[in-house]
Amino acid sequence: MASLTKAIRRTFSTSLSPIKTISEDLYKERNLKKLVSKFKQYSNITRFRTKTGIYESTVHRLVSAKKLKWVEEILEHQKQYRPDITKESFNARLISLYGKSGLFKNAQKVFDEMPERSLKSVNALLGACVNSKKYDELETLFEELPEKVKVKRDVVTYNIMIKGLCDKGELDKARGLVYEIEKNGLKPDLVTFNTILGAFYMNGKFDDGEKMWDLMVSKDVKPDIRSYNVKLVGLMNEDKESEAVKLVGELGSFELKPDVFTYGALIRGYCEKGNLEEANKYYVELVKSKSAPTKAIFASVISSACKKGDSDWVLELCKDVFKWKCHVNVDLLQGVVDGLVKSSRIQEAKEVVHLGKSNDYHLYKLNLPSDD
Repeated sequence: MASLTKAIRRTFSTSLSPIKTISEDLYKERNLKKLVSKFKQYSNITRFRTKTGIYESTVHRLVSAKKLKWVEEILEHQKQYRPDITKESFNARLISLYGKSGLFKNAQKVFDEMPERSLKSVNALLGACVNSKKYDELETLFEELPEKVKVKRDVVTYNIMIKGLCDKGELDKARGLVYEIEKNGLKPDLVTFNTILGAFYMNGKFDDGEKMWDLMVSKDVKPDIRSYNVKLVGLMNEDKESEAVKLVGELGSFELKPDVFTYGALIRGYCEKGNLEEANKYYVELVKSKSAPTKAIFASVISSACKKGDSDWVLELCKDVFKWKCHVNVDLLQGVVDGLVKSSRIQEAKEVVHLGKSNDYHLYKLNLPSDD
């Protein structure tokens, strides 16, 4: 570890952007045990401890690999740094990171041990509760914490609670809180409406979504692209494809541009309806916009193309997966290989297997059926 310490000193004495160098070093470290060790060493640097993004990306990697003990190790390590650990903002970050890792008890412990707490730390704990899916605890804390800490709820507090209720499926309660916000002298904001709109439109409650949309407009809250995207999902779910397409065409008049989620709503909607021609059309538009297709989009179009037996498009889509360096489910690609072999397109199947094993970002263990 002495060598790493020397490397850190050398980095800060010679590099024009030491934090960027450190960030790249952590990003490139594939051995997670070494990643944890390096992160703890870099934490000795005061400026490093101010970089929330590095903390979040590292924790995300460890959570994705289900290394929660190592998440706990690097976050508990932070408690030795003073005066950082006495600052509310630093503790709020630890609470949030524990919440995103599903380690709510750890988040609660950090909160309980804080020397001073304000609404910021209350909201951080409520957010950790939602991210950890501790919905029953959320309702209790929402009622009790503000009084305990002697603070008044703000719109952020309500937004967190609304998100938790929507995740839990209690949409009527969530809607009630939208109205309660104003009763308490506050104003619902775009986050409030986007959260509740998403819950209604994406859960088959289109009419409720439309009423909430009208309320949003009446409160002079301007919809953003996320608002329109969840409405598109609702329109597609209601078989209102023509209205959805018209809405996308009108985005420019609202000074908005379609993004990957706009195209995704149309693509997935048409795939679910078996309209591969329209799905292909919007997939092409998505690629032309230079936006990277998401894992969900690839899953929809590849599955649909396989069902339709469109082997040419399936092969093109698989190549796009590797071109865009998208992490998709290995079973999806294996299904493509199996389908190509079944169609006697052995050479193309071999090409997909080769791409899976030779790309430079993720190893896909694919096999030709004859290899089994």
